[in-house]
Order: sequence, then structure tokens, then C-alpha cells
Amino acid sequence: MLQKNESGPVTAFVALGSNLGDPAMQVRRAIERLRQATPEGFMSSSLWDSEPKDCPADSPRFVNAVVRMSGSKWRSPEAFLGHLQQWEKEFGRRPKVVMNEARSLDLDLIAWGDEVRNGPDLVLPHPRAHLRRFVLEPLLEIAPDLILPGTGKSVALLLADLPADPDLRRIGT
Repeated sequence: MLQKNESGPVTAFVALGSNLGDPAMQVRRAIERLRQATPEGFMSSSLWDSEPKDCPADSPRFVNAVVRMSGSKWRSPEAFLGHLQQWEKEFGRRPKVVMNEARSLDLDLIAWGDEVRNGPDLVLPHPRAHLRRFVLEPLLEIAPDLILPGTGKSVALLLADLPADPDLRRIGT
């Protein structure tokens, strides 16, 4: 279990995605797992169906969501990322062979409070979150006024800067 962050409660945002097996079920199960890990301050978006972006040809469609987790038991974003990676493995994720290949579960740490990191294992906020409609649309549902560190813009404004994506659609909870 994650330990207390010495500076107090932290709010983290995690993007979820799956495009293998039953992606909607995988994402729902992962949301429940994250809820159990941090029940206080938890909120999840709807599920979204999206066309694969920057993936190998013939990749299956994705189901995506975003969750907000608030708590005081996390000691660092790096430690939390380690837990996310362990949960991916428990959900059947295998080591990458091809960049952006199909996966049973992908958990990306989008933001950790107002932290900015640029390390070999972790970049915060997520370096492409502000460019991905499949991250920003679900994030808009739960945190429209969130300003991703370094962008100076709310999620709503970041989303307004992106072109429309007719292949992205809300599919439920």
C-alpha cells in the first residue's frame, strides 16, 4: 500500500485504456480497483470509445476513461506509478514488443497535484495528455477547471484547441 505523502493530501489523475479482450470490462474492473485503493476523493469519468492513435495498423478500438484520486497515503508520484504498472501486469499487460501495441490495460499518470517532473521513468504532467482528445474529453467530465501544470490552460480550453474527432464517442459508465 502507498504511504502517506509528507506534504499532505495529493490529487492524482489517471487515464485508463484497453483494446484487448473485453476492453469495457477491463476498464470498469480497473476503475473499481483504483476506487478500492483510494476511496476518498475518488471520481471516474464515463467510458469513451476511440480509434487507435499512433498504433500499429489494424489495432482494435480503445475504451478509455479518466479517474481522480485524492488521498494522503501516497509518498511520491514515482511510487504511485510503480503501483499502476503492477496493476497493469495483474490485468494481463505484457512487456512491450511494438510501440503502442494493443494492450489489456494501460494506466497513465496524467497529473500529480501541481508537480512537474522530467525524469527517465516519469514525466509530469503526462507529455501528450494535452494533445489527446481521448484523455481530455473524459477529464473534462470530472475536472473541467483543472490546469495541467505547465500549460496555463484549463482542460476545457485545451480541449477547445484540438480538432474535432468524430471517431471518439461516450459509451456509458
